[in-house]
Amino acid sequence: MQTEILAAARLIHQADALLITAGAGMGVDSGLPDFRGSSGFWQAYPALGRAGIPFQSIANPAAFRDHPQLAWGFYGHRLDLYRRTRPHQGFALLQAWAARLPGGAFVVTSNVDGQFQKAGCDANEILEIHGSIHQLQCAAPCCARLWPAAPLEPRIDPEHCHWLGELPSCPHCGGLARPNILMFGDGDWVAQRQEAQRRNWDSWLAAARRLLIIECGAGIDVPSIRHLGESLPWPLLRINPREPALPAGKAGLGLALGALAALEQLDQALELLYRAG
Repeated sequence: MQTEILAAARLIHQADALLITAGAGMGVDSGLPDFRGSSGFWQAYPALGRAGIPFQSIANPAAFRDHPQLAWGFYGHRLDLYRRTRPHQGFALLQAWAARLPGGAFVVTSNVDGQFQKAGCDANEILEIHGSIHQLQCAAPCCARLWPAAPLEPRIDPEHCHWLGELPSCPHCGGLARPNILMFGDGDWVAQRQEAQRRNWDSWLAAARRLLIIECGAGIDVPSIRHLGESLPWPLLRINPREPALPAGKAGLGLALGALAALEQLDQALELLYRAG
């Protein structure tokens, strides 16, 4: 593993910009739950497990139409959890590496938790491909406007995963509100915010030269982030404790480690390379 760490550190050292891509595994070392498979999801949300409700059914716009207290119980709990979670040190290490490179870094993530912004990353250099739990939209939707979730104070019955009290409403029509997250089978997602982020991403990518993709914790269950790194023409450093392999012919390497452990070991190896000149 030390040989692989040193080889990966050399890839970072040779790059002039970093594309940081991240899936759910990036947040595990901050204490966020891993929804890998139904068993992992139901362990985090036992009330949904007792009812036999899988992630795909609750992370679905139909849940807000048919069971709004339950849907908001799930998303309200997540909103509160993400607000209370402190990003692990790996986020700061990535920013420190980017600060040494002429092209800096851009983040593309499937996570909706806002942890990169909370860790201090520039909001103009982040693309959240599935949206953000910290933004709300009309569930209908009556219009394409979004508004911050900051005023919401979730009160949840954890035994039944139910939202307590008045449900969040749309300030424009008075109907039910929902998080601005791209859900399963979602034809109602308001995508304007993500489209603006994507324009920033396109502009940054057009100027990239010796780019390295660092992928952290992107699993195979929802493989959007993995497919992105594999499709781009630059080397890929894949950090994943369970599925680190790269497809045949893809330049780069994989590290079978969790995000924080890998980033800490890479930082130590990078310091040696910088000292050696």
